[in-house]
Amino acid sequence: MMGKLINFFGDKKHTTLRWRLLIVILVLIVIADFLVERPHIHNFWDAIPGWGAFFGFIGCALIIFVSKFIGKKGGIMKKEDYYD
Repeated sequence: MMGKLINFFGDKKHTTLRWRLLIVILVLIVIADFLVERPHIHNFWDAIPGWGAFFGFIGCALIIFVSKFIGKKGGIMKKEDYYD
């Protein structure tokens, strides 16, 4: 079971299936957000359906890009043979 899961996420032959699965999951999350009742809305953006999924995706992507930028341009990340 674990070997199949590792092969699914590691093999390049499953790339299109992984992308399709990701898109389906994201669409289901946005659709589910339309079905949720919002009795306590504090800000106007809380009333926008799909806002939570969009905000979470943008936040996650921003964390990844900023950390890669800091690692490469900030000098934190070194080459593999740095100490040789």
